[in-house]
Amino acid sequence: MTNHSSSWSLVPVFALFAAAALPQPAHAAPPAAAPETAKAAAPVTVKNGDADVNGTRIHYQLHGDLASGKTPLLILHGAFMFSDAMKPLIAPLAATRPVIAIDARGHGRSGGVDGKLSYDLMADDAAAVLAKLGVKQADVLGYSMGASTAIALGVRHPGRVGKQVILSGTSRLDGWYPEVLAGIAQITPETFAGSPIETGYKSLSPTPDKFPKLVENIKTLDATPFAYSDEQLRAIPGKTMVIIGDADGVTLDHAIALFKLRGGGDIAAATQGFMTEAPKARLAILPATSHVGIMSEAPAIVATVVPFLDDAKPPMPTF
Repeated sequence: MTNHSSSWSLVPVFALFAAAALPQPAHAAPPAAAPETAKAAAPVTVKNGDADVNGTRIHYQLHGDLASGKTPLLILHGAFMFSDAMKPLIAPLAATRPVIAIDARGHGRSGGVDGKLSYDLMADDAAAVLAKLGVKQADVLGYSMGASTAIALGVRHPGRVGKQVILSGTSRLDGWYPEVLAGIAQITPETFAGSPIETGYKSLSPTPDKFPKLVENIKTLDATPFAYSDEQLRAIPGKTMVIIGDADGVTLDHAIALFKLRGGGDIAAATQGFMTEAPKARLAILPATSHVGIMSEAPAIVATVVPFLDDAKPPMPTF
């Protein structure tokens, strides 16, 4: 990945393959206590529903009980995916709080493939689903396309957003390596012939013959410049965690800049050598991890995201 070669042309859009396979690397094992907690927890109920939003039907899954008193977590998937592909993150996170997972406009069981696709529109869709469910505010985790949608949600509907986890996503189009965008521009519907992406779309979509239109929409989305301003990003309430791989399609410079705009880079904590309270922003760069490969690192992601969502104060050393 680090040579940004033409092999990138197909990689970003095969996220669904990675989500389905999900090998569990040894170095990404969760803390020892996590499996015991999961075994002790009661089974999480799952409800499926649809919301009529902005002229189309948006499908959602609700994992757990919104009346639990815990802040729900909204999970937004990446391009060509659907909510089920996020199960490696949904399952462990739903053991700790209610989770709402949406099929983005034109994806999965949701309608809207014939219309335009934009981050602002998908953010409005997400806000409308939260409103239908009676959720005044939710934390948000978005991956790739879903991460940019999460940022748009914070900009356009700040009152709906608590904490944000930006997983391999950008706040502007030029946050991606140019080679990645050039590769996406080359894909065609035939690229996916017989693949789980194509067959998954056809088996779930209310318009199964419109897969070529989805491909066109994603290509247009990734060719259309967008940029949320520094002022807009700073104004998003709540706290933010930025997570990318060290061989991600998102540039390291962009991830670090976003981290700083959201309050990262605390000079006081750096000079005193320890933290006395939970920081406003957190940054995680996973080693030997690509844009697609990051979906194989669910245990590592969960191990860092849960303390962030719980606003846990970083522990002090015991030496």
